Amino acid sequence: MYEFFGLKKKPFSKTPDPEFIYLSKKHKEALARMLYGAEEKEIIIITGEIGCGKTTLSRKLLDSLDESFVPYVIINPRGTPANFLRSIVKGFSKKEPKYYKKDLLEQIYEILFKFYEEGKTPILIIDEAQLINSKDVFEEIRLITNFQLDEENLISIILLGQPELLNKMKKGNWEAFRQRVGFFYNIGPLDELETKEYLIHRFKIAGGKYNPFEEPAMSAIYNISRGIPRVINHLAQNSLLIAFEKEKKYIDKKIVEEAGKELMYWE
Repeated sequence: MYEFFGLKKKPFSKTPDPEFIYLSKKHKEALARMLYGAEEKEIIIITGEIGCGKTTLSRKLLDSLDESFVPYVIINPRGTPANFLRSIVKGFSKKEPKYYKKDLLEQIYEILFKFYEEGKTPILIIDEAQLINSKDVFEEIRLITNFQLDEENLISIILLGQPELLNKMKKGNWEAFRQRVGFFYNIGPLDELETKEYLIHRFKIAGGKYNPFEEPAMSAIYNISRGIPRVINHLAQNSLLIAFEKEKKYIDKKIVEEAGKELMYWE
């Protein structure tokens, strides 16, 4: 199918791929804050709706870091505070985690201090942070930022999550944790122009030599997807498939609407 459109790769994959990333103004701002947090050893919280590109952005961040940074990504933050601390020990070292919290914290400090002596900065990235089911885990994150030397933190921490993560921060007594956060930033959906640029960008990166999406088709993709990149990918991929079946090199509005019928929210 892809050869039919002159492509070398799948342009609208569902899996995060930094090579295809389209940096809208919002994504550039989020990435800049993540890079700042990594360099300054801050806590950064980045939020956005499902499918807005948070995970892809974290992959882009990892690709942007040099060898002086040591990243570790937690993709499932559910669990007890003790298990969270054990995960950090395992992620940043080959040591066997201790059992008691006090010993685990001492272990983590030793690991972070060793990185400091080596001139390296550990970065803890917590994806789907809204799934953290215990306030005590956030307290452990705060305590880890207490590990300082001459007012310099020993670790950078980036939390990626859905908007409900910020809702958690607004309820109850979270002031101690909030004061440790360097930046909060929410990635909104793409606007219509960005959606069109996104479609053209990804098709070109995949090897395309022309834009197969007619103007009304791109507007339809924006209206149906509401500017959410993951949904845009779904619609664009289905549209290419339908166009291929019809032996059409260009995608019109009717093809997009046909592709949209497969989406659950299409009514």
